[in-house]
Amino acid sequence: MSMRSVPIERGSHRIPSFKMYRLQELCSGRWLPEGSYRQVIYVHNKNVFKHTFTIKETNCSIVTDRADARERALSSIIYHRRQLEEYCRNHQEFLYFLRPIHVDKGPQVVKLMVSASKKANVGPMAAVAGVLADLAVEAMISSGAKVAVVENGGEVSAVSNRPIDVVLLAGSHPLSGHVGFRLEEFPVGVATSSGVFGHALSFGEAEAVTIFSKNAGVADAVATGVCNIVKGKDCRKAVKLGINKALSIKDVNGVFILYRGITGIAGKVPSIIKIVKEEDQAQSQD
Repeated sequence: MSMRSVPIERGSHRIPSFKMYRLQELCSGRWLPEGSYRQVIYVHNKNVFKHTFTIKETNCSIVTDRADARERALSSIIYHRRQLEEYCRNHQEFLYFLRPIHVDKGPQVVKLMVSASKKANVGPMAAVAGVLADLAVEAMISSGAKVAVVENGGEVSAVSNRPIDVVLLAGSHPLSGHVGFRLEEFPVGVATSSGVFGHALSFGEAEAVTIFSKNAGVADAVATGVCNIVKGKDCRKAVKLGINKALSIKDVNGVFILYRGITGIAGKVPSIIKIVKEEDQAQSQD
């Protein structure tokens, strides 16, 4: 069974049809192709440069085919973080808004966060990780990179001439670290929000809401907004509500939701793959 047959209403933002699975169906993983798992991101073809770093709250992984592009990404994140920090020192309320706001003047990073949050009906800080990743990827592409991938706190922005595997990490959920997505169409932004795991503020109860968009800023904001409304005892109704909201938003391509044993998938979702840790792969070959 291929997940390529699951998406419905491709290219449309009408109320979608979608597919739901019981948790045990996905956990069996018999129909999933295998991908290797070393970290959150795996780029097919090993001729790439990888760099992981932390700046205050920013935890990033950079993957690219050019060493100078790696430096451009790092410089971009440092620069735009400083721009955001300076703006917030003069506009401290920006950090606490839970609804979209209007900004007349501000640095590029602020304007992009505001734009993404308006689409998702959330506060601008819901888009910060994704927007920083997008800006870093733009800097990498401008330096000539053909592979430009930035993972910032779990939100991924990517442009690539080869497939990229992204691992789904959702705390202690049974699927966490065992399934992922094979990205083959670019540019793409991937973001996951949880109402159960992690430190980010959420008003929802979903174990994971993953959004696929053309950029990570929108994916980040929408993942937060959708996760906020997935809650309640009627799990199927909650998942359907989340899917309908996600695909009603412009620039959202697909959505994947885990909620209390129900998995909802709709829109243009990349191929889902079974993740095999390299050490487990080696043991099975012994």
